[in-house]
Amino acid sequence: MNTIMRKSVLSVAGLAFAGGVFAGPIAAHANPVDAKPVAVAVQSAAPKPQGEQSRIALNDEQTANVKAIIAATKKAGLPERAAVISIATSLQESKLENLGHLGDRNDHDSLGLFQQRPSSGWGTPEQITNPEYSTTAFLKGLKQVDGWQNMPLTDAAQTVQVSAYPDAYAQWEQQATDLVAQHWNS
Repeated sequence: MNTIMRKSVLSVAGLAFAGGVFAGPIAAHANPVDAKPVAVAVQSAAPKPQGEQSRIALNDEQTANVKAIIAATKKAGLPERAAVISIATSLQESKLENLGHLGDRNDHDSLGLFQQRPSSGWGTPEQITNPEYSTTAFLKGLKQVDGWQNMPLTDAAQTVQVSAYPDAYAQWEQQATDLVAQHWNS
């Protein structure tokens, strides 16, 4: 969790605590006024895809990478939603191609399905270009995002990836959802 978000969460928690401490004793002695149960909406499904959706045709290598992402997600004990976020992220970062160094087209050391950087601590070039390793590294970051299961895909992916184009992940959600539905049980 980044510092700004952590401070915001702690501030809200502090206000809620303080409100409970100060209002609690007063509220305990107050006369109840027609107390009625309040209905609370609980979101049980993942959010719907946001914005205009993109789609590409996949070759055998890309399909194999989809299956590798799904296998790593299952191995990590995570649900289909994690695979959807992972595949959408990889669609944006590499079009599901396990990219090596891009030479002059790349001003950083980004590699693999998720364009992870050895210099940012994602692993060695050999590790990052291993689909199982790179997916597991991405999922490790995703698990650290509070509420990732129910937040918009692009927010979850951006929190892990810290991309210069934070909204770009959303366009791949429908294709990623379709791919997971197609390959999750295969």
